Amino acid sequence: MQGVRLALEYMLVSIVIINYNTFQLTCDCIASVIAYTKEVDYEIILVDNASTKDDPDDFLVKFPSINLVKSKENGGFAKGNNLGISHAKGDLILLLNSDTYLTEDCISKAAYKYQEIAHLGALSVKVVYPDGRYQNMARRFRSIRNELLDIMRPLLLLLPYRQRAILMLNQYFKGDFSTGCDWVSGAFMMMPKDMIGKLEGGRLDERFFMYGEDHLWCYQFTELGYTNYYYADALVYHIANASTEPAKQLKLLKTMMKHELEIMAYRKGKGAYYILFKWIFSAKEYFRYYVKVMMWKLLKHKMR
Repeated sequence: MQGVRLALEYMLVSIVIINYNTFQLTCDCIASVIAYTKEVDYEIILVDNASTKDDPDDFLVKFPSINLVKSKENGGFAKGNNLGISHAKGDLILLLNSDTYLTEDCISKAAYKYQEIAHLGALSVKVVYPDGRYQNMARRFRSIRNELLDIMRPLLLLLPYRQRAILMLNQYFKGDFSTGCDWVSGAFMMMPKDMIGKLEGGRLDERFFMYGEDHLWCYQFTELGYTNYYYADALVYHIANASTEPAKQLKLLKTMMKHELEIMAYRKGKGAYYILFKWIFSAKEYFRYYVKVMMWKLLKHKMR
């Protein structure tokens, strides 16, 4: 890593972490950043989104070097990150979920790519569950073509893996090689601070309280002429517990679909393309949801 140290000597990474009632997870995240980030200068900006369970000042007892920013409201993911970014001094901004933890110096590795790739916008790394399963970080923008290809999944399986992965990314990609992509997940999202300043209002779009922001932001970065990137040779663990209850899954699905359709309207307008996309996308997503519900009920019945 000596070469990385020399290349990053004068670079500062501002790491923005949002906390909302996740005191211990957030502490574990911060501790791992401090333990493993060695080859780049950094600052940690912790935004407490008006937590109701713990006193945010307790973070300063454990980590006196962090910059604690206390929000007066829980404004959601985008608003909380913008608040943190407004306090940032770094050349690069890293949005890092509070339920992630590091086991290597992935932040320095990611920062080095900005020395290597011109016009690099948002970057994410290989993110896995604690058991090692890959999480889908690299994705394509939705389109009618991609929705139809996804519906005809058996035909895609006839393609060689790498060709299929590059074409579709997302669930067709194992995360085993680095590649340019349309958008990356906000669980670990690095970006140049000066790029954010070029967005409307000089800040990340806050139209969504939660879910879909990363997709929207990455599209807006491409509008500015930047390329988004997935970097496979740096690793982060993401706990990402999700409910298996059908009612909660349906509520989440509806929120995510609403935001996806808003993004499509932003990209394409609400003409014929949007109407056809909405019909295909909605039918596909609801069909898959109800198949999952039937499987969930069947398995639950068999376990009794």
